[in-house]
Amino acid sequence: MTATPTGRDIAYRGFRLAVEARLGTGVGVRSHVGGLELTDPVDRRAHDGGTYEVGSWTSPPVPAGFAVAELVPSWTARTPPGCWVEVELRGWHADAPTTGWYTLARWAEGEEPVRRTSVPGQRDPDARVDTDTLVVGEATVTGWQVRVTLLRPVGATTGPVLRTVGAVASAPARPPATGPTAGATAHGPAARAGVAGARGVVLAVPRYSQRRHAIGGESRWGGGGDSWCSPTCMSMVLAFWGAGPPAERYAWVEPPGPRPVVVHAARHCYDHAYAGAGNWAFNTAYAGLHGVEAFVTRLRSLAEAEAFVAAGVPLVVSAAFRAGQVPGLDYDTRGHLMVLVGFTEAGDPVLNDPYAPDDASVRRTVDRARFEAAWQDGSGGATYVVHPASVPLPAPPAQPNW
Repeated sequence: MTATPTGRDIAYRGFRLAVEARLGTGVGVRSHVGGLELTDPVDRRAHDGGTYEVGSWTSPPVPAGFAVAELVPSWTARTPPGCWVEVELRGWHADAPTTGWYTLARWAEGEEPVRRTSVPGQRDPDARVDTDTLVVGEATVTGWQVRVTLLRPVGATTGPVLRTVGAVASAPARPPATGPTAGATAHGPAARAGVAGARGVVLAVPRYSQRRHAIGGESRWGGGGDSWCSPTCMSMVLAFWGAGPPAERYAWVEPPGPRPVVVHAARHCYDHAYAGAGNWAFNTAYAGLHGVEAFVTRLRSLAEAEAFVAAGVPLVVSAAFRAGQVPGLDYDTRGHLMVLVGFTEAGDPVLNDPYAPDDASVRRTVDRARFEAAWQDGSGGATYVVHPASVPLPAPPAQPNW
């Protein structure tokens, strides 16, 4: 039996922008954003043959309270045609930055004028970029700062709108506990006790199979259905909230195939450098286009996940495992997204696993301890949280990770 993880240091901080961070029409006009200033563009940047007016918003330094090993940003924004945003991170310690700025994304909701992409090749002794994650190297990092640059074509009268931005900081997992407190998380209740209102609850998330798109269907944007676990999960969760794109948004899918809305999601989550639709932040940014709140975080245990189910919020979780490691998930994966839709009365997780041959077999119940290990060891508990603003999240633990 695999031991229940004892938890890890994880801290999430997000900025909800009190006023839209909209690039205005005149130099010198200022918008107050979360108590800080975003100044209208006084600079220009050339990129891929175009010239753009540029404005940026930089967060204050955010202390994590521990030695950070990884940082994952996420955001929601709108980019009118021709516009885009660039997201950067840097590490902090004490009262000063300890790394340079690293570009985590060049992102637009459409596909022009820039290709939606992570930025590979950024590596130095301090840190490196691994697609959607800043991995700390030799630098001492106990906090972080995010900068979002908003770009619009010269002469445009509207610009990008940044709605939310944040990042989750995490440290390596602690060794499993062996004494009388084994089974408890570092910042939460004992996992075996459960969370009131979660046991026996299975949320009515629709079941979508990614593999229905694998044979004879669309093969762009990452190779097709066999690779589309993340956008398929996001499509399930958006449908649960009644927030998916209207049919006219994916009328271009031809032939329509089994479920054209999944093709739409794959196209709009696609990362051209990664060459796939599994970039974590690109998936939550896609969700944010549909009127919901969305961000990437890490959870320490299924005990924390139970609090979300009790609040009526399904989660998209990332796990890695070998065939036979988690009975019922009989295939190998180095990283796979599934929707956690509920728990049995005994506390075993109930999943919508898109890697199923058809919709009917998407629903699977798995062993709690084995799945928790595959989730925590495989991705550090990586989770997409998606919910309407009208649906409150559960109260966070003492070391907040949402």
